[in-house]
Amino acid sequence: MGHGPLKIDPAIERFNTMREEAYLNFRWTRRTIRTGILGFIVVPVAVYYLADQYNLRYSWAGTLKGEPLSIKARASQENTEN
Repeated sequence: MGHGPLKIDPAIERFNTMREEAYLNFRWTRRTIRTGILGFIVVPVAVYYLADQYNLRYSWAGTLKGEPLSIKARASQENTEN
């Protein structure tokens, strides 16, 4: 069964079999539903919301030392200079 001097551990073999066949024993429970909702709905919506809120807030392109990164602060600074 083994290849050469390899010693097979039955506990590791049982764990690998259980892990490979976990989908066969899956059942929907309150815990798996909660995990699915959090992992597939809440987290992506939160990431999208944060990305949408901070997408155009800062401008890194062409910013010199001492200039603000915030687009609003840069615009107000340019308005006061004019």
